[in-house]
Amino acid sequence: MSKIGLIAGRGKLPAIWAASARDRGHDVYAFPIIEEADEGLKNIAKVIKPVNVGAFDNLINILIENDISKVVMIGKVNKTRLFGKTRLDARMQQMLANLRELNDDSILLGIVNELKKEGIEVLKQSTFIEDLFPTPGPVTSKTPDDSLLEDMKYAFKLARGIGGLDIGQTVLVKNRAVLAVEAIEGTDQAIKRAGELGGAGATMAKVSKPNQDFRFDIPTVGLTTLRNLIKIKARGLVIEAGKTFIVDREEFIETAEASGITVMALESASPE
Repeated sequence: MSKIGLIAGRGKLPAIWAASARDRGHDVYAFPIIEEADEGLKNIAKVIKPVNVGAFDNLINILIENDISKVVMIGKVNKTRLFGKTRLDARMQQMLANLRELNDDSILLGIVNELKKEGIEVLKQSTFIEDLFPTPGPVTSKTPDDSLLEDMKYAFKLARGIGGLDIGQTVLVKNRAVLAVEAIEGTDQAIKRAGELGGAGATMAKVSKPNQDFRFDIPTVGLTTLRNLIKIKARGLVIEAGKTFIVDREEFIETAEASGITVMALESASPE
């Protein structure tokens, strides 16, 4: 039985991943980011030790002390913490100072490389949970009509574009006009803004980046995303097949269908 570290952010994914790792015979040592992680880890992980997002050297020392050489980083972390009042230790400050850019990929790859220096390998987030990826085609039973499919393809193409620039993963459109583009504020706020600006009938795309590093920031949709789309009376949601996690799939589909939201999974080459 091997040890695997789990650096856990907010949402259900850390607990889902931990349960899958445990079921495969691994001991999960969970390190929830303080005030971010889900309570569900309590009954799954062998060890739980909350850590401060800015105390990077402390985290590395704990991993080394526990003889952990493999970790997964999964779950939402509010990146504004790094630019707010969170106290950053000297190692985190130095790592950030050495980066040419402070976009998501640069920061997360910097963390991966610091861990690698200490002999700690960061595994793909999809390790043990590949079944959360949808296959190409309709996710809900209802297929999109021509106008909705056009909006889906348009939003998908734009989302791939902003992903390539490492701005965000989400775009919302209506009648092939852009309503909102996700940046550091996150998906939930982008959805809210789209509803305020465009009213009912929006379509959202959430996709991976063209050169997605599967060790971090794999796009995810779940009931929170869906409920926010319901609030703005959205028409559709398109995600990337094989590269976007769907959490709580059965309830997700039931809720989408009950609310009249059509969900589709496209492959990256589909809209071209």
